[in-house]
Amino acid sequence: MIEVFVGDITELEVDAIVNAANRALAGGGGVDGAIHAAAGPELVRASRALGPIETGSAVITPGFRLPARYVIHAVGPIWHGGRQGEAELLERAYETSFERALEAGDVRSIAFPAISAGVYGYPKESAIEIAVRAMRRHEKEFARIVACAFDETTGTMYRRELSVRPR
Repeated sequence: MIEVFVGDITELEVDAIVNAANRALAGGGGVDGAIHAAAGPELVRASRALGPIETGSAVITPGFRLPARYVIHAVGPIWHGGRQGEAELLERAYETSFERALEAGDVRSIAFPAISAGVYGYPKESAIEIAVRAMRRHEKEFARIVACAFDETTGTMYRRELSVRPR
């Protein structure tokens, strides 16, 4: 089941939340900064020890002070006009996130922000289309997949994309 949640991803009670991380896994702004702040300094130490990682990759750490047991740190692409493989890299970031969740062995619910659609400048509508396509591919492997939107406009975009028949 795929659902849309508008609000703070750090408050979701799911097994894993996905962090839109930077390559250094050092924390940053936006959702990355919010997750690091809510999880506490242990997350910074745990994630930095695993970095740097390549764009399109993902690693997993404990959730520390978060309701979620795990944080999956996925590095999406910075938008450069769409001619530098951004779509493939964004798709890979979702796929490797699902891979890390499955490898953990006990993740039945997972929440994603709109990876790369914030400060990395990926056009939101295209980013959401890629996200929903990836979520649909993995829908049967999880009891719950949550598309977490920061605002109602983004939530509406997710709901619209989910209402479209799979291509």
